[in-house]
Amino acid sequence: MKWYSLIEVDRLSSREIIMYTKVLPDSHWFSGHFPGDPILPGIAQLEMALDGIKRLSQKNLRISGARKVRFKQFIRPNDKIKIKVALREGDALSYSFRIMVDEEMACNGILTVEEL
Repeated sequence: MKWYSLIEVDRLSSREIIMYTKVLPDSHWFSGHFPGDPILPGIAQLEMALDGIKRLSQKNLRISGARKVRFKQFIRPNDKIKIKVALREGDALSYSFRIMVDEEMACNGILTVEEL
């Protein structure tokens, strides 16, 4: 079972997808990060973006690089999260992503991927 709850997936085009999710309070990612004031670690956010890329491409992929990644807002238990990923023009292995909480930017950047 996934460590987050997938609520809905909207395929906007063959190049773009939006996922609506929520990370439950009992997710292992919140254990120890930080006691009494849990926040979702950046690596977990990148994994969620990768899951969106996998859904869009319908391939088994892993992250091979990350660029221009910015963490702008904490993600806390039960936050409603919107993840938008899009294939970048001219590069079949590069995707931009945006993670939003309540329509506010939490994280964005560019992930490069490779097939497993």
